[in-house]
Amino acid sequence: MPVEREFILGGQKSGKSRRAEQRAIDWLAAESKGRRAVLIATAQACDDEMQERIVRHQADRAERVPGMRTIEEPIELARAVVTQSTPETLVVIDCLTLWLTNLLMPMEDARPATRTPATHVAMLLIALREARGPVVLVGNEIGLGVIPLGRETRAFVDALGRLNQEVAAACDRVTLMAAGLPLSLKAPAA
Repeated sequence: MPVEREFILGGQKSGKSRRAEQRAIDWLAAESKGRRAVLIATAQACDDEMQERIVRHQADRAERVPGMRTIEEPIELARAVVTQSTPETLVVIDCLTLWLTNLLMPMEDARPATRTPATHVAMLLIALREARGPVVLVGNEIGLGVIPLGRETRAFVDALGRLNQEVAAACDRVTLMAAGLPLSLKAPAA
C-alpha cells in the first residue's frame, strides 16, 4: 500500500487541526509497534497574543495527543519532512498558511529564508513525494470571500491558492473542514 498524504484545509477555527490530531491519535492507537507521530509547527510568535496562542496550543495538543512530539520549523519545511519521515512516523504539518506567510512576509527579527518561496514550495512537493511515512498537512482556505483590497493582500491570497492547489494535487486525500465537519474533496480509489 502506498504512503498516504492528506491535506486538510478550511477556514479559521473550522476543525482542521483537530482532524489532523485525530489522524495522529488513530495512527498511534494502531496495533503496530514502534509508531510515532511528530507535529511540525510553522507558527512564529510575532506578538504577545501569538505567543499566548502558541503556548495554549502546545498545552492543549499535549493533553489531546500525548504521544505526539512537536518540533518548530517556520522556514525549512521540506528539510524537516525529509528528516522526520520514516515508515513508522506520521508527520503532521500545521500549518502551510503560516509557513507561506513566513516565506513571503518575514518578521524583522525572523530567520531569513535561504531560497525563493517558489523553490521552498518545489522542495516541499518533492519531500512529500519522497516521504517514507504518512504525512498530514493543514492549511487555510482563504479564497472563498471577496477579492481583497491591497496589492500585497491579493498577491498573498493568489500565492496561497496556488500552494493549496499544488499540495492538493500531490496528496492522496484532500478534506475541506467547515464547522468541524469534514467534506471529502479527494480520496483514494476504493
